[in-house]
Amino acid sequence: MAKQKTCKAPAIETVNVGAAAVDIGSREHMAAVNPDVTDTPVRAFGTFTHDLHDLAYWFKSHGVTSVAMESTGVYWIPAFEILEQHGFEVVLVNARYAKNVPGRKTDVSDASWLRQLHSYGLLRGSFRPSAQIATLRAYLRQRERLVEYAAAHIQYMQKALMEMNLQLHHVVSDITGITGMKIIRAIVAGERDLDVLSGYRDVRCKASTETIKAALNGNDRPEHIFELTQSLELYDFYQAKMLECDRHLEATLAALGADTGHDPGELPHPRTKTRQVSTPSFDVRAALFNVLGVDLTQIHGMGPSLSLKLVGECGTDLRAWPSAKHFTSWLCLAPATRSPAGRSYHLGRAGHQVVLRLCCDWQRSRSVVATPPLVRSIDDWLRALAKLKLSQRQRARSPFYFTTPSDTA
Repeated sequence: MAKQKTCKAPAIETVNVGAAAVDIGSREHMAAVNPDVTDTPVRAFGTFTHDLHDLAYWFKSHGVTSVAMESTGVYWIPAFEILEQHGFEVVLVNARYAKNVPGRKTDVSDASWLRQLHSYGLLRGSFRPSAQIATLRAYLRQRERLVEYAAAHIQYMQKALMEMNLQLHHVVSDITGITGMKIIRAIVAGERDLDVLSGYRDVRCKASTETIKAALNGNDRPEHIFELTQSLELYDFYQAKMLECDRHLEATLAALGADTGHDPGELPHPRTKTRQVSTPSFDVRAALFNVLGVDLTQIHGMGPSLSLKLVGECGTDLRAWPSAKHFTSWLCLAPATRSPAGRSYHLGRAGHQVVLRLCCDWQRSRSVVATPPLVRSIDDWLRALAKLKLSQRQRARSPFYFTTPSDTA
């Protein structure tokens, strides 16, 4: 029997003629351009700012219009921003996309291989918001870190109180509330009279003065007072830094909504008047309405912090994701499709119940909220999320926290 000849694979057409690529590193970046236009298509550049500008000039001298790079740690951010400033189309690529393309040879450098894939149009860019949204996201993420640091020192204050057997957390719902902070600051200032300390009780505190006096009858020692004092000072420090972040967030949102022309008088009444914990000090609803023209907090389960998180992480246009399934996959909320022994995962009921809290009563809010593309997209992915079963680990991996207690209305 005659041996059949195998047909050669058809040649891949070049899509991006001016394609280039950068292999990001911590100490140097390897850049690659089209080998047909130069004798040295691969060149190493340093990571200093002047080196990155030299990289941009080298790309321009070789007719480069689009640059691909992998999102390696945080090392890609300076190169991405400087190349974007020079007018290049920069495509941020997940490393797994380049690895999953067959045909790579071991003698080809990472930069050359990445450039070749980019020239054929085989790379899919990761989501990168606009410059203003990226600025908003940076301030927002910094504020979230400060909230976490402040929360840690609240626990340290409670630990110091427990070491002195001051059962303050049993008589007040929150030791950082009005009553709790007045008592803690008085103890740090040297006040030990139980009548004076219990007199700081706020009228809204449910515990009586006698109960508070009994809870504050403890065994104070100098080392515990010292620990409480330092924890209180650090808590106040992070609170002050959070206020600075709030000013930057407010200014960034004002710049985003400067040319939108939305009428603030059309802002609907808040769905709930309860002030959420750790929300920014300015009016988030009004600032977001000035940017979007809609009030996202009218959606059941969407508080000011969660709405700000949505805009800060995803921007004002959700068309970067073709469908709700793509969006939930990007959020790391889509269940895995592969499992051992061909069995499907059952991720439990907890996440499913949490997501249902976001989706219930959405139809009722449709009559209140206008329907530009952003809200219609939210409608789509809220419906898709209602069908998912999420684990605690999956929610923790997501860049968008749906389960924050302060965001549930």
